[in-house]
Amino acid sequence: MPALASHRKPRARTGIAGMAGLRANSPAVGFTTAALASVTLLSTQSANAAPAEPKPSVEEVQKKVDDLYRQAGTATEKYNKAKESTDEKRREVDQLLDDAAKRTDKLNESRRTLGNYAAAQYRTGAVTPTAALLLADSPQAYFDQTQLMDRMTDRQRTVIDDYETQRAAAAKQRAEATKSLESLTDSQQALRTSKREVQAKLSEARSLLSKLTAEEKARLAAIEREKEEAARRKAEAKAKEEAQARADAEAERKRQEQEQQPGTGTGAGAGTGSGTADSRYAAKADKVLSFARSQLGKPYVWGATGPSSYDCSGLTQAAWKAAGVDLPRTTWDQVKVGTRVATKDLLPGDLVFFYDDISHVGIYIGDGKMIHAPKPGANVREESIYYMPIYGSVRPA
Repeated sequence: MPALASHRKPRARTGIAGMAGLRANSPAVGFTTAALASVTLLSTQSANAAPAEPKPSVEEVQKKVDDLYRQAGTATEKYNKAKESTDEKRREVDQLLDDAAKRTDKLNESRRTLGNYAAAQYRTGAVTPTAALLLADSPQAYFDQTQLMDRMTDRQRTVIDDYETQRAAAAKQRAEATKSLESLTDSQQALRTSKREVQAKLSEARSLLSKLTAEEKARLAAIEREKEEAARRKAEAKAKEEAQARADAEAERKRQEQEQQPGTGTGAGAGTGSGTADSRYAAKADKVLSFARSQLGKPYVWGATGPSSYDCSGLTQAAWKAAGVDLPRTTWDQVKVGTRVATKDLLPGDLVFFYDDISHVGIYIGDGKMIHAPKPGANVREESIYYMPIYGSVRPA
């Protein structure tokens, strides 16, 4: 008897084989795959991402901003140097062009004279060898032929010589003008480069300051006050030293006067002339300080030489000009003028230079203080010379 077939339904398999039966584009599977991919991607990005830079402290910002202002000061002196060179080259080119124009006029006059000789010979008949000579490209070479030179009058020879001289001089001046124009172009490029450098440094400093919170700005102001106070104390100490030195000098002067009185000594004075020299310098210094004080409160503007604004070397140049002394434009050249003096021997009117790169200068007024045009955003003011690191000092006259 045949076996009966089973009527039971086979069980659905839910194992691995069963899972494989699901369609790959099933919504559930797609969502799960995307989610897993997102988690993996985020984990990878988090692992690879560089840690965020910590925000600089107020002290670091203050140091960075001060350094940027100093760099801007250096770039400003480069700008001043390039501008001075550009102005000089422009004057030189203008003079050369004027001279070339005058020389051209003389050349044209010689050419007209030659033309008159040629025209006169033409009117009297055929063009003679002399006329051909006058119209030649190289008259001097033509005249070197003995037979032609014999036919010329002394006056004609003089005219030809003058023409040759004027033509050679005009060619030389044109070459000099071309060379000076090239040099002017180089100076103008240096000027533009320095200007961009100054603007970039100042822009970076402003950007750093703009990111500070109100609390951080208050802290920055407190740091600045501490720095000013330390500089002020040093200035006060120097003021005491100067006061003592003046008292000692006055006592010595009185002692010498007593020794020079009749019957109290030999009467041989110490008249070395140094007192006269000191008085002359003091008279000039008075004019310098008077001018400088009249500029107090005017804004610092890089590249400015007055009268409404100044940079540091522009102020010192203008102040000494008021005393009849012409200083160069830049700090780098001003420091080479006059006599070097030690800080302990400073007199009012002396120039004090700062930083290793000599990028700042002020006018000493006595008692450890100076008048200077400090930096962008500040006005011409009195300040301790110890506010910045001193490079050295000079007595300009």
